[in-house]
Amino acid sequence: MTGTALMLPKREGKPRNKGLTILIDNGAPINLFMDTIRSASKYIDLVKFGWGTSLVTHFLWQKIDYLREHDIEFFFGGTLFEKFLAQDKVEAFYDYCKTYHCHYVEISNGTVSISNHKKARFIEAFTHDFTVLSEVGNKDVSSADHQDSSEWLENIQEDLEAGAAKVITEARESGTSGICREDGNIRLDIFQPIIDSNIPIERLIFEAPTKKLQTYFIQQAGSNVNLANIALSDVISVETLRLGLRSDTFDLEDKKV
Repeated sequence: MTGTALMLPKREGKPRNKGLTILIDNGAPINLFMDTIRSASKYIDLVKFGWGTSLVTHFLWQKIDYLREHDIEFFFGGTLFEKFLAQDKVEAFYDYCKTYHCHYVEISNGTVSISNHKKARFIEAFTHDFTVLSEVGNKDVSSADHQDSSEWLENIQEDLEAGAAKVITEARESGTSGICREDGNIRLDIFQPIIDSNIPIERLIFEAPTKKLQTYFIQQAGSNVNLANIALSDVISVETLRLGLRSDTFDLEDKKV
């Protein structure tokens, strides 16, 4: 930070390897999208075009070009990969990503029922041409509730060994599944073993669409934890949480990530 005498947590400049803020675009109007990028590009590392919204988003090329002008990368939601997978058209998904000159892809199995081992094979295949962000955790609440910490840890490790650059922990855009319970509370039985494991925290990305989740992850893992599924309207508020400028993280110590 410049222009202030305050002692604040240290934040790396872009391009960052940790402390990533990943926005989710759920089909925002082009002017709102561009205003957000122009106003807060310093704090935005990637944008995810959520689910399959890229297929029905007007001005998609203009959005992508605008991101590139501001040195921000993008990727399409893992659910879109799973839609292609469900129809046995993974090669078409590869071509789709190449058409839009994607540097990143998300590979997940939160909706389609395939083993993590099979997902890992797709991760390995896509790493030849893309930086792969994988995702662990299930979108269906009942299925997610049956996954324990050992399964999460095994899946994360398998994804990293397959070549994933970082692994995203599922929470959905509502913060009610995956690493969260249906009421939006964190599953400590999963989160704590992950934090206590030997998995480098900078290799993990926590989906945090709500202020409650954003605050919790920053409190527990530090100001430079990687956060995803951040709404366009929350960019600045998330940065102030990271810097201890809100009452929720006022006493934050720059100690973890």
